[in-house]
Order: sequence, then C-alpha cells, then structure tokens
Amino acid sequence: MLEDLAMAPPYFDIESPDFAIKSEQVYAAREQSWYARTNYGLAVLRYDETSRLLKHPKLRQGSVSWPAHNGVIEGPFAGWWASWVLNKEGEEHHRLRRLMNPAFSPRLIGGLVPRFQALANELIDGFAEPGRCEFMAEFAAPYAARVIAIMLGLPEEEWPVIAAESAAIGLAMGITLRTELPRIEQALARLYAYADDLIAARRREPREDFVTALVRAHDEGGPGGAGGKLSDDELRDGLVLLIFGGFDTTRNQLGLAMQTFMANQDQWRLLAAHPELGKQAVEEVMRVNPTVTWVTREALEDFTFEGLDIAAGTTVHLFSQAAGTDPRAFPDRGFDIRAERKPHFGFGGGAHHCLGHFVARSDMSEALPLLARRLTDPRPGGQAQWLPDSGNTGPVSLPIEFTPAP
Repeated sequence: MLEDLAMAPPYFDIESPDFAIKSEQVYAAREQSWYARTNYGLAVLRYDETSRLLKHPKLRQGSVSWPAHNGVIEGPFAGWWASWVLNKEGEEHHRLRRLMNPAFSPRLIGGLVPRFQALANELIDGFAEPGRCEFMAEFAAPYAARVIAIMLGLPEEEWPVIAAESAAIGLAMGITLRTELPRIEQALARLYAYADDLIAARRREPREDFVTALVRAHDEGGPGGAGGKLSDDELRDGLVLLIFGGFDTTRNQLGLAMQTFMANQDQWRLLAAHPELGKQAVEEVMRVNPTVTWVTREALEDFTFEGLDIAAGTTVHLFSQAAGTDPRAFPDRGFDIRAERKPHFGFGGGAHHCLGHFVARSDMSEALPLLARRLTDPRPGGQAQWLPDSGNTGPVSLPIEFTPAP
C-alpha cells in the first residue's frame, strides 16, 4: 500500500483559482513524473513526451470537446467552435489547410513589414505620458488589432471594435466559458457581420490580400481549382477565427514578452543593440512564457504510452510551458535570445500546428526590437492584472515605466 502511494502520480485541480501552470507545484511534479492526473484528464509535463504525443496517431485534437466539457453543446458558439480547421481531422483537416494556406503566403505577409514597423513607432510616439504607459492598452491591444485591420483591409480606426470583440471571444478559452457565453456569442455575431461585409467587398473589388485569397478558395477552390472549395460557412467561420486568433495571441504574447524582458534587462539591451535577433526573441519568449499554456488532445482508442494505459476518450493536456522549460531538454534554464533551442510548443505541433504562426512571428519580431530600442530599462509601473494562468493567458493590464531613448 505504501509503495502504491509512493508511485502515485501528482494531481492538479486545474479549476482551482490557486492553480497556476507556471508554478513550483508544476515544476516539482515534472521532476516526480512525466505526467499528472487532473480533473480534466491527464497533464503531460516533460518535453520529450509532449513532442511525441503531439504527433501520436491515436490522439486527435482535444479542444473540439472543450465546449461540451463546460456544458455548452449547442448554439452559435458551439457551431462555430466545431467548424474550426483546428478541430477537424484527417482529409477534412488537410482540405481546409490546403485551401486556407494561400492567405498566409510569406509574400503577402512580408509586404506588410514596413507597415508593422511604422505602426509600432506611431503607437510609441503616442504614449500619453513620457516614460510611462499602460502597455496592454497603449501598445499591445492597438498593435495587435491594427495589424489585423491592415491585413484585412479594414479601416484602422475600427481597431477598438476588433479588440473588444476578439477579447470577449477569448474568454471561451478559460474555465469561465459557460458564465461568459452570452457575451461571447454577442461578440461572435459582431465578427460575423464584419466577415460578411469583407467578403462582399472583395467580391466587388478583389485585391492582392488575405481576404481575397480566402474568397478565391471559396469561389475557385485550391490552386488550379484542385482540392475542392471552401463552403459559405467555412469561409465565414474561418475568417472570424483568423480575426480572433490573430488579435488574441499577439496581444497576450506581447504582454508576456514585456513581462519576461523586464525580468531580463540584459536581454532587452541586447535586443535593442541587435534588432536582427527579433525572430529569436519571439521564439525564446514563447518557449518560457507562452500565452497558450497547454495544447489539448483526446484519445481516439485505448493505447499504452510509457507504461501508462490511456483509455479512449481521455483528455490529454500537453503543458507547453512546462515542456518548454524542462531541464532534460534545456539544461541551461536561463532566458537567452542568442541561444539555439529545440522547437517550442507555443504554436502547438504536429498536423495541427498553428495555421497563422507566420503572421504572429512576423508582427511580433518587428515590434519587439523597436520597443527595445525606444523603451530603455522597462520596469513595473504599478499593479498589473492577469488572465487566469491556464488555457490562454496574459496581462489584462500592465503598467510600466521606462527611460525614453534619446
């Protein structure tokens, strides 16, 4: 009996307001076992096991069941969630990715880099007080929302609507989903209206841009007409997903980047001096402090992994931050934007690797070096407010002080 107790895996109550993924509780559990049990299934804590399970053939994308886990089984939100390319499997998943990929071409995104740089400088110039800002409200949110407006051809002055509605839908990623459902579905309806207007505008006047590429995937199908077409619902649902996902991830990740660099001032100075390290800075921040704190899979059938029997239907949470800081994979646990690292899991992995990762990497890798050059010695400037440290996390508000660069 004592032996059985000694071998029992750790347990996390991930619904508890006291639970945090980036905590000594999780790090200690990672040393005890490669996995923990939770009230939402299994949690995988180490890098190697996470890497292998992301590609395991007997696991499917697990987020498809998230609304049902929270008692949301019908209605507009449940229908939209089920439509995501992220939540499709097999040939249906591959078909949607083939049709949507042209919208994310490096050529289209690369042509926007000067706009991203100009936007970052404009926002910094507009801080209400010299040497001080509320980083989320004055930089992260408007930057992320206006990047989306630039990509979609929306008027940039409409960024507060994009930000507010996307942030409301982001509440669906947390354990308060059911409570927040009316606000979430209201925001979803507003973004559907945006999507319908955008689709109609590009049909009248096509451009070489993101939305036109998706409309072509609806009207003409894949390259050369191959691979089927996007349906009406897939076009609308996909566009709303990309508005929401592009805003929510970038805003949160920029806030987490600032938090990380404030604790690593030498790295901030290094980035200011070497802006070419912007891409590596994004990767290093997402390794140690990702907004997506776990990636979810679900067992399609019974199987055994590393001696553990996993029953069909089991939810498997892959803790991306715990895996990204696992000392077995990263013996040097420090934060170093010059270091060559193994891939992180901030954008998921396997067949469901984030479709929009190139956009997020591009806009953040331009913003961070400009911030580092112009905001010297950033430091906390007051009490920050945070989303729960589970699901998609980040600052709600992040007041900072800094020395303006000459």
